[in-house]
Amino acid sequence: QVQLVESGGGLVQPGGSLRLSCAASGSIFSINGMGWYRQAPGEQRELVATITMDGNTNYADPVKGRFTISRGKNAVYLQMSSLKFEDTAVYYCNADLRTRRWGPMEDYWGRGTQVTVSS
Repeated sequence: QVQLVESGGGLVQPGGSLRLSCAASGSIFSINGMGWYRQAPGEQRELVATITMDGNTNYADPVKGRFTISRGKNAVYLQMSSLKFEDTAVYYCNADLRTRRWGPMEDYWGRGTQVTVSS
């Protein structure tokens, strides 16, 4: 069993900052990459940022220059700055990993953490 647990969401004013954390635990052999996605009410889930275990990053255009993704041991973080109303969403952690040496790469998701940008 693998669990991804997000934390750090909350209510913030426009222009403010938040830092999201995600810790992966359980039967993990290796992680290929981790990332953050978000889903606003009535919208589809969309990519925010991803990072490989080599440190290569990828950002969605709306967050470039404002958000920074980083990683730790079986963990991923998202530093969000200059937050806008349109950043309001549930943010989900994702990991692409193996649970055993010769097993397939599989996607795992956290349950999400709410980020609300409001004045």
